[in-house]
Amino acid sequence: MPTPPLNSSPESKSADAFAPSREASKEITVRFNNAAVEEKVPEKVNIREVARQAGVSVATVSMVLNASPRISRSTHIKVQRMIDKMGYRPNRLAQSLSGRYTQVVAVMLPPLRHAFADAYFGEILSGIADRAGKLGHKLLIEQAKPQFVKEGKHLELYERRFVDGVLCLGFNEKHSFLSDFAARRYPMILVDNRFGDNLLDYVHCDYRLGAQQAMNCLLQLGHRSIAMVYAAPESPTARDVVETYTSSLVAAGITPSEHWLVDGCFTDEGGAEAARVLLSRDPQISAILCGNDKMALGAIRYLTTHGHRVPDDVSVVGFDDIQHLAYANPSLTTVHLPLYELGVLACEKLVERIRGKVERVAEVLPTHLVLRESTGMMRSLRS
Repeated sequence: MPTPPLNSSPESKSADAFAPSREASKEITVRFNNAAVEEKVPEKVNIREVARQAGVSVATVSMVLNASPRISRSTHIKVQRMIDKMGYRPNRLAQSLSGRYTQVVAVMLPPLRHAFADAYFGEILSGIADRAGKLGHKLLIEQAKPQFVKEGKHLELYERRFVDGVLCLGFNEKHSFLSDFAARRYPMILVDNRFGDNLLDYVHCDYRLGAQQAMNCLLQLGHRSIAMVYAAPESPTARDVVETYTSSLVAAGITPSEHWLVDGCFTDEGGAEAARVLLSRDPQISAILCGNDKMALGAIRYLTTHGHRVPDDVSVVGFDDIQHLAYANPSLTTVHLPLYELGVLACEKLVERIRGKVERVAEVLPTHLVLRESTGMMRSLRS
C-alpha cells in the first residue's frame, strides 16, 4: 500500500489549520513588542459566538472549558485558542448550577511584604485553615493589590463562582472597596477589625478591654507619665486602644499630653524610633504602652541600648502576645489577643453566613493582660 503524502495526513492537516497566518504572526510580534496597536476585544463575548468562530458546537466549547476527556487534543487546542483570541471568560455561576456551593472560601489580604511570615497573620490564618478543613472547605488566598481592586476581581470571586465567601484580614477604613461586598450582600467578614458604619460583618478582639487592663496595671504600679506608641489611626480597633489610653489617664486625674503619643507604624524600627522621640520630648516618661508587640520590642531595644533599664527606669507593655515573648529579655508584658481562636470563629461564622443560618455577624472575643518582666513599680514608690 503506497504511503500517503505527508501533507495529506490528518495530523498534518490539523497542524496546518493551527499554524498562524502571516497577519497573525505580525500581530503577535506587534503585541510582544508592546506596541500600542492591538485589536480591541469585544466587551462581551458569549459561548455561542466562540462556538461559531471555532466551527464547533456549544456543547463542545463547554466540554473544553470543563477539561472533558471526551474532547480530542486537537479540538481542545483549537477551541482554547479561539477562547483566548476572543477574550471569552466563562461564567462560573452558570457552570456550577448543578451544585449550590463551591466549598471554597477566600482569605483576602492587603499587599503587605512578608505578610505570610508575620506572626500576627500566621496565627489567624492557622485558625482559619484548621477550621475550614474540618468543615470540608478549601482556602483560596488573594492579595488585594491596586490593580486587583481596580479590575473588580474582588467581586469576580463571587460573580464567577470561585468562592462562597471571603474573610478579609488586615484591612481598615481606608480600604473603601470592601463596601462593595455589603452593597451586593455577598458573604464577607472583616477579621479583627470593623468599619465605623458597621455595615460589614466582623469578628475582632476586644481591644478596649485589653487596653483598659494594661492602663489599670500601669496606673496601679504608680506610673503617671505614661506614653503610647500607636499606629494605623484609620483602623477602628487601633483607635479603640488610643481612646481607652486617653480616657484612662483622664479618669486617673492625669492630663494627657500630645507629646506622649507617637506613631510607630506597627514595626520594630518604628517602635525604636518612637521611644527615642518620646524620651527626647519628655525624659520623665516612666511607662510606654505599645499598640503591638513589634513596636514594644523595638522600644525595649532602643531603651536598653541607650542606658535605660526596663522595667527599672521605663516599663513597657505590648499588644498581641505573639509567640516566644516569654523568652525575650526582659520578657514582655502584653495584652493577649486570641488570634488562633479568632480565625476559627471567623471561619465558622462565614460558613453559617453562607448557608443562611445567620443574617448578621458581629462578634467580639475577650482579651486579657499577661504580666511578665517588662513592667514594674514606679521607681519613686519603691521602698
